[in-house]
Amino acid sequence: MATEVGQTTLHGGRLVAKRLRAGGHLFSIYDGCREEGIDIVDVRHEQSAAFAAEGWAKATRRIGVCALTAGPGVTNGMSALASAQANGSPMLVLGGRAPAGRWGMGSLQEIDHVPFVAPLTKLARTADATAAIPGLIDEAIATALEPPTGPTFLDFPLDHVFTEAPVAEAEPPPVFDPLAAGPAEGVERAAELLRRAERPVAMAGTGLYWAHGERALQRLCEELRIPVFLNGLARGCVPADHELFFSRARGTALKEADVALVIGVPMDFRLGFGGSFGEKAQIVVVGSAAPERPHPRPVAAELYGGVPATLEALCAAGTGGADRMEWLGSLREVENERRAAEHSELSDPRAPLHPMRVYGELAQVLDRDAIVIGDGGDFVSYAGRMVETYEPGCWMDPGPYGCLGSGPGYAMAAKLARPDRQVCLLLGDGAFGFSGLEFDTMVRHGIPVVGVLGNNGIWALEKHPMEFLYGYSVAADLQPGLRYDRVVEALGGHGELVERPDELRPALERAFASGRPALVNVLTDPGVAYPRKSNLA
Repeated sequence: MATEVGQTTLHGGRLVAKRLRAGGHLFSIYDGCREEGIDIVDVRHEQSAAFAAEGWAKATRRIGVCALTAGPGVTNGMSALASAQANGSPMLVLGGRAPAGRWGMGSLQEIDHVPFVAPLTKLARTADATAAIPGLIDEAIATALEPPTGPTFLDFPLDHVFTEAPVAEAEPPPVFDPLAAGPAEGVERAAELLRRAERPVAMAGTGLYWAHGERALQRLCEELRIPVFLNGLARGCVPADHELFFSRARGTALKEADVALVIGVPMDFRLGFGGSFGEKAQIVVVGSAAPERPHPRPVAAELYGGVPATLEALCAAGTGGADRMEWLGSLREVENERRAAEHSELSDPRAPLHPMRVYGELAQVLDRDAIVIGDGGDFVSYAGRMVETYEPGCWMDPGPYGCLGSGPGYAMAAKLARPDRQVCLLLGDGAFGFSGLEFDTMVRHGIPVVGVLGNNGIWALEKHPMEFLYGYSVAADLQPGLRYDRVVEALGGHGELVERPDELRPALERAFASGRPALVNVLTDPGVAYPRKSNLA
């Protein structure tokens, strides 16, 4: 390729790395990252690399990036892409690709990724020339961060990333700033509903977090005296000890509410496909962008625009409503009553342990700003109920896609992004089997995540419902009492086995004090089933 005299040329991998810094198939990208001062964390399985990219996005609200080799590397990362799509997580997946110059001749790992990746992403492209790489990366990053946020994908033919092209020193284009976006149209109608409401509620989810809407939500609820319920990444956007935050009273509040602000959360199975709200409730939907799916029930108002600005406008226009002291007081009574009913389980003396006892002890060890990651079924369902969150970005779970094995990737990214905080990974013993060898990655890279494993020796989400329905279960048992702690020890980490309640807190304290990747393997009672409504739809 001809270039101007004195013009710098770099291979495609360096061009990739330069754009990332400004904002076999992968060797040149690794080389580029090394030259540009970008640290690389190499994992044991491509799924974990992609989940770590999503975890970085969740921890920082900035784009997460991973690189996967061609063919099976990309297909192994597809579960994480689907998870990121369901969670609206902004991430960029870079794929290797067989050489364009020999395409169709049967090169190693030759497959066209774009057709099967495209349904899971906002943008999926193949670089058709080395010089096109910087512009494609800029476009992919901007697209991932525009509402609705989500994953993007680019792959690079092997011959393009090893070929040199002129360096373009242009600044990357600006990306979307959710705090600068203006309010949605139609605020007046929604504000009038709020003014008239005697029993309003706010139900906020992951979209609020991506939109940086926590301060505006808290101000709105404080000014208008509205009780708040949170799920997904919105947990912590109002602190768990705030006077207007509730969790145990959610079913009562949503059913009895006359107006419901639904902010950044779809009315999917988590909200009973809209059935969690009373039939007469007036629903006001607030989001950064209109949803792709229609609402499962009619709504009174839809406000799509800058979420913080929209909530601020609602706050200003919604003042002067009814006194809500009685409404808040009745919900606090329900909240307190249900929390009091949990006390006996939090101190349950049984061995193997009740999962609630695990979380009762864990609460005494976790810092206020600890980041907690859930990866499992029943054991993590208890965590979702019991773990209190006080700041945004401190709770991560797989989200509505529900993919096991996401936890180690999330946890590594969270600890790298927030090295001064505790990072606690909650695992079921089933989930450990998906990506437990990533404790080796944590050891190699010095990432001191503390794992707490609920070991009941079964697939509880299968065994208990199957036995309830049929009187028997199949393909629902694991090895009881398996020493997962010894696996982590063999990988170079810190491992402990807990068989009795009095052993748990000292083991947790030693794990956090070890300064190493650690796993506390807690034997839990296989007879305990998380109380949930059946949902086989």
